[in-house]
Amino acid sequence: TEGCTLHIHSIVLLTMAFSADPTAQPYVVEDCRGVLQLLSDGTVVRSAALPFPVDGNVAYNDHGRVEWQDAVYDAGLGLGLRMYKPTTNAREEGKKLPVLVYFHGGGFCIGSCTWPNFHAGCLRLAAELPAVVLSFDYRLAPEHRLPAAHEDAAAALLWLQNQLASDPWLADAANPRKVFVSGESAGGNIAHHLALRFGRAGLDPMRIEGYILLMPAFCSEQPTQSELDSPPTAFLTRETCDRYCRLFLPAGANKDHPLVNPFGPDSPSLETLDVGRVLVVAAEGDLLRDKNVEYAERLRAARGKENDGVELVVFTGEEHAFFGVKPMSAATGELVRVIRRFMATETEAAC
Repeated sequence: TEGCTLHIHSIVLLTMAFSADPTAQPYVVEDCRGVLQLLSDGTVVRSAALPFPVDGNVAYNDHGRVEWQDAVYDAGLGLGLRMYKPTTNAREEGKKLPVLVYFHGGGFCIGSCTWPNFHAGCLRLAAELPAVVLSFDYRLAPEHRLPAAHEDAAAALLWLQNQLASDPWLADAANPRKVFVSGESAGGNIAHHLALRFGRAGLDPMRIEGYILLMPAFCSEQPTQSELDSPPTAFLTRETCDRYCRLFLPAGANKDHPLVNPFGPDSPSLETLDVGRVLVVAAEGDLLRDKNVEYAERLRAARGKENDGVELVVFTGEEHAFFGVKPMSAATGELVRVIRRFMATETEAAC
């Protein structure tokens, strides 16, 4: 298949590179959006620049409604997060707010909670939901191939399990019984795997009320129609997607690996998910659209009821990762309203 061909081709390239004349100058084997390069000698070169243009000024004016600070959840690996909460005068006195855990996108290869576009988006979420928002970093490929990112995300939730009550800055505002786990693109993939691991009640006394998957990075060896129809001018092209896969997949794996294909031959059944409510957001112009829609449909079918707590929203005219790329756009504003409504919905389990 095409995916296997791509993977074998990348192995051949790397093998040729590493067996070449050791005195030769290293050259670029893989280039990821100009900010990440894998060289022929195995060196990884990263740039601090943003890999894509964002929509004008990404500085979100929260009008003094949000305060934020950075923290570390794994000092050994140097992994941190950025925490946001509405100020005291911006929330009802004595009322605890829902918690939104967020994992950024970037193909498992690039991205940081400190990037100005992700920062602006999280400020907007904290102010407009309103909610306590926790934006976690995780190790990146190719230095750390999967499952490193998933392991870090699990460690992040385990850290948060006690932190919500023990950290005065968080305990002041956060409701540990109303936590939502979310992410965009690679982060949406991470959210799915956290759902498989922890479900709804696996982190007591913290309770996960639901999962929010924004254009989750799911793919397979067999391309979908939305992949085949994706133009070369798209924000996320098939070429870029294949490059990400070559950089982040475990050695010897293809795109049917359980970490990227939730319907693969070795993937756990969606029937095992006990995750409360799920919101899946897809973008009409995204090559991942069909996989995202299929995920929501299969999850509904696995529950035995057509609309049992699974909501699918497809954003017309938008491309992949529009929340992260266009945090100040009207579409992102509508997405925040969709998330707010989803989080405000009461369920019997929450009562």
